[in-house]
Amino acid sequence: MPKTHTFPTLYDEVKQINISNLKKWGYLQPNQIKSSVISWSCNGAKTGSISILVNTTDVPFIELNYNSNDKPRHYRVYLIQYPSNLGKGFIWYFICPQTNKKCRKLYLVDGYFLHREAFKGCMYAKQTQTKKWREIEKVYGSYFDEEKHYKELHSKHFKTHYNGKPTKRYLKLIAKLKEANRVSCEDIERLFFM
Repeated sequence: MPKTHTFPTLYDEVKQINISNLKKWGYLQPNQIKSSVISWSCNGAKTGSISILVNTTDVPFIELNYNSNDKPRHYRVYLIQYPSNLGKGFIWYFICPQTNKKCRKLYLVDGYFLHREAFKGCMYAKQTQTKKWREIEKVYGSYFDEEKHYKELHSKHFKTHYNGKPTKRYLKLIAKLKEANRVSCEDIERLFFM
């Protein structure tokens, strides 16, 4: 008997707050208090916004203020620094208010931004794929991702060479594009229609 569909919430599709973006936007400078509004959009249409206050003084925290399902939410998520494994500087982490686990991303599920283990029944999109589809993607995935690889190769700040040598990222992309060119449309059609 087949398993019934559960239609889980996908972590890939929910709103997220991550340390990398906060650092890129200048919120995690030492000994400062900074507030702003973060907005999300899909296809040019605004899908949500949140007011944040980041305090990196004595006890660092991020204060979140937003409405979820017409209910106001206002709470703090504490931040912590650990020394980098490279010996240069520190790495910031969130401390989840529910699980007390450190993480670099918070996901909005059931109205709160929390660590992924705070939620039951949520999955990544890759986990919902069938075994057959994963096998197909292993063999023909480069063909399906060809456009994405070209886009990355021609992105604004992509470096093909460093110090006169091709970069590892460039060589990897070229290998994936060559692999994609080996797969023909007929191979794909034969796979799905025979």
